[in-house]
Amino acid sequence: MIQFINAETADSAYKNLYKLGGAAAWIVVALTLGEIIGFTFYPQPSTVSDWFTLFQSNKIIGLFGFWGLEIPMYAMFIMVFLALYIVLRKTNPGLMAIALAFALLGIGIFFATNNPFSMLSLSNQYAAATTDAQRSTLLAAGQAVLANTGQRAVGGFNVGLLLVSVAGLIVSSIMFQSQTFSRTTAYVGILAHALSLADCLRQALTSSEIITLLVILPSALLLMTWYVLVGRRLYRLGQIEGKMLHRQA
Repeated sequence: MIQFINAETADSAYKNLYKLGGAAAWIVVALTLGEIIGFTFYPQPSTVSDWFTLFQSNKIIGLFGFWGLEIPMYAMFIMVFLALYIVLRKTNPGLMAIALAFALLGIGIFFATNNPFSMLSLSNQYAAATTDAQRSTLLAAGQAVLANTGQRAVGGFNVGLLLVSVAGLIVSSIMFQSQTFSRTTAYVGILAHALSLADCLRQALTSSEIITLLVILPSALLLMTWYVLVGRRLYRLGQIEGKMLHRQA
């Protein structure tokens, strides 16, 4: 009996993390929706010079267009996957540790290879350049930044997204073994992250815009649905654990 109470108290100690994870999941949904709307109205440039022009005409749109919204999004992933690890670690500690490792590694790679402020700085230097030699050097530097981002829009391979998608797929599969999350949440998560991984395969095999839309749009909708469901459940768990902690006090 004492061991049971201690275990419940230990879980209750994570109530704030559950709530933060739930709120972070909802923020991910809002940022994803904002990114979809932004890319619809402001398509991304395809060349370095066009990116420089965009940054000079509107710095805010330039930062957002250069995957700027994904910076806070990937930061939110940290809290979501940490909360999911705490919730599901008892169900399958080995796989959850692997999932968390994949997620954190993917997030780290994203932050190491995506910096819209570097492109903004180069754009400002390009605008102030007075010689063709300076402009050529800055264009080459801008091309290096584009290549380093590893994002779909610039023809790269998004390793960070790949690893986070693998983590999400593992977590969703573990949800089937747990009574904490519904089977609907598990099914949606598996479909969403499988489509996200399929997009990585699509990048390697074809550049067809039709196939791209057929993969990306369903993936985005399912991912947003999954994060809504996960966020709601995590926040609810935070409330439940908070009440248990209050009663034991």
